[in-house]
Amino acid sequence: MTRIPLIAGNWKMYLTRTEAVALASAVAAATQGLTDREVMIAPPFTALAAVKEAVASSPVKVAAQNVGWEKEGAFTGEVSPPMLLDAGIEMVIIGHSERRHIFGEDNSMINRRLRAALQFALMPILCIGETLAEREAGNTFNVLEEQLTQGLAQITAEQMSNVVVAYEPVWAIGTGKTATDAQAQEVHAFIRELLARSYEKTLADCIRILYGGSVKPENVDSLMARPDIDGVLVGGASLNATTFERIIYFR
Repeated sequence: MTRIPLIAGNWKMYLTRTEAVALASAVAAATQGLTDREVMIAPPFTALAAVKEAVASSPVKVAAQNVGWEKEGAFTGEVSPPMLLDAGIEMVIIGHSERRHIFGEDNSMINRRLRAALQFALMPILCIGETLAEREAGNTFNVLEEQLTQGLAQITAEQMSNVVVAYEPVWAIGTGKTATDAQAQEVHAFIRELLARSYEKTLADCIRILYGGSVKPENVDSLMARPDIDGVLVGGASLNATTFERIIYFR
């Protein structure tokens, strides 16, 4: 089954609206006519609408970095799915390691966010990944299985066809360390096997699994050459138009 590669840039808590529009415009210009892969950028909430407008004539998709699980209500600081739809947003990152480890979001909360995104036809990118201590203790697969199964609780096969999974080893995020392409492939194959057990092989073969963790021009080619790596979730390297363009056009 052919899976269209997805190159996703997570801008985290960087860039003012003006800076975000400038970067988005450069990414849009670099991707004109692109058809064999998808590109997504996730600016901060304050820049979403402006960035969406800046990339309107390009194939670039715009995602939010998180989403609330209710349509509306007394949830100070949260942004609801309808609010994102109103800004023209198509995708949303859920369960990023920084949300888990800095802000204490657990699998149950992440599952609520995921279900809300799907309810409102937002495509979620569900992030899972182990810490260095968990990897060194030999618990990588146990941690990932728990995060994946609990994060996908109550998600039907039909809904699952609209979910992207991102494996991001916590020890490789922003550290300059990257899982080797062999390590990443081993985990991606495990995730796909898990999905096949939870749903069915045909569906698992269609689901895109991204790698995230210090992705840069120097390692993207070898990562993308692996059979179960269907794209990358890029942090710091997506904040530079030239660097991100090289990652988009991996070879």
